[in-house]
Amino acid sequence: MRIVHDWRGLAEADRGASVALGNFDGVHRGHQHVIALAAKAAGKLKAPLAVISFDPHPRRIFQPDAPAFRLMQPDQQARALAALGVDISYILPFDWPFARMSDHEFVAEVLHKGLGVRNVAVGFDITFGWGRTGSPEIMARYGQELGFGVSVAQEIGEGNSKFSSTAVREALRDGHPEMAAAILGRPFAIEGMVEHGRQLGRTLGYPTANVALRDYVQPRFGVYATRTRLPDGREIAGVANIGINPTVDGTIAPRLEVWLFDFDEDIYDQVIETDLIAFLRDEAKFESMDAMTAQIMADAARARAMLLPEI
Repeated sequence: MRIVHDWRGLAEADRGASVALGNFDGVHRGHQHVIALAAKAAGKLKAPLAVISFDPHPRRIFQPDAPAFRLMQPDQQARALAALGVDISYILPFDWPFARMSDHEFVAEVLHKGLGVRNVAVGFDITFGWGRTGSPEIMARYGQELGFGVSVAQEIGEGNSKFSSTAVREALRDGHPEMAAAILGRPFAIEGMVEHGRQLGRTLGYPTANVALRDYVQPRFGVYATRTRLPDGREIAGVANIGINPTVDGTIAPRLEVWLFDFDEDIYDQVIETDLIAFLRDEAKFESMDAMTAQIMADAARARAMLLPEI
């Protein structure tokens, strides 16, 4: 999959695709439905399959003080899109001049003139252009005017809830990673470099790999059963705390601290990816290190029974 960071001055090989348009944070099952429509059109047109997203996320421009909300880092998104057969990922620079384009300017200048799109797939509730005046119906009208097809994905979900990034964030903030996974089609995962800490866990019998949350949405602070992928592809069960570790010092920046079961290798400065499988309990402040250690061992036993039932 090729990643393209602009819509201007592109080579012909990077133009003429059937595109899915959106933010695609999470690449959840609703996003996958939109991409599938773009893929269907790509097959009929014998065109490349592409996805259009934006960097930074528009919310960072319009709501700069909003809490962290991302569901994916760029590398995670790229892997998820590649797995769906996407040929080109357009990550378009989003700034105030771009944001102030009218809906017609965006379609005519970016999609038609810049990218030369042959088909555009959108979700049923998409808005675009300054003032969010664009809609699926308006996109279809511009498609007729400018000569490209338009596919509209209808709402999908389970029960009374649609699949959405907002629903994933709410599930994580409420401590329901299994509900987030049902919408995503896979567990929510935190990826990051293992940072050096004080190695307190190692001295107490549970060495942890520490990863900063950065701009990820903050899941409910607490303890989780987890699976972690290492750079070499190995996947290891574990138990993790997400939060500020109030018993020790109340770390200011929330982080993931994961204990990988039956593992004792140096992975400092390596990038790992940790799936949140199940929420076990809320983060707590203990009266002593002994009390904290006893609870962590109990948490580990629960996580082992859940993830490694044959042991």
